[in-house]
Amino acid sequence: MSLYDDAVLVLKGYEDQTELREAYLAHLAEHPDGLWKACHAGHLTASGLVVDPQRGRVLLTLHKKLRMWLQMGGHCEPGDTSLAAAALREATEESGISGLSLLPGGPVRLDRHPIPAPCHWHFDVQYGVLAPPDAAHAVSDESLDVRWFGYDEVADVADESVVRLLEATRARLAVC
Repeated sequence: MSLYDDAVLVLKGYEDQTELREAYLAHLAEHPDGLWKACHAGHLTASGLVVDPQRGRVLLTLHKKLRMWLQMGGHCEPGDTSLAAAALREATEESGISGLSLLPGGPVRLDRHPIPAPCHWHFDVQYGVLAPPDAAHAVSDESLDVRWFGYDEVADVADESVVRLLEATRARLAVC
């Protein structure tokens, strides 16, 4: 199965955010290259919020270009076999943590946000990612810093999209 086919199946199976999900599917239908950075109308990205539920904390990266605390994530690459694999690859690369695992049940949220020209939109497919016990993180060359924050600290350092992602991830954790 191609990454495009996987993305369509994942989105069709995602049961929340109906209007936004339909916008993602319409984008892919209109843009067969809509998974790739070269698609200037916008492209799908995959991200993962790394959490340590035993300690009630989340790992965020201080994005080098945006200078904002965000979840790990980025563009799909040709070697990615699925959106889930892309999210896990990005989380691993940007956190420096091996042994990460995705929360079961597929994506926890979708977040479409504008980006600077020449592209127009990121259609982010967001996953929850579990850190192994005593995970040691490292700063990648894509980040200025990587740091653990208590769940209650996230709203003080990150924007609303990260807060909503944390809420959705915690809700998924509660049913797992």
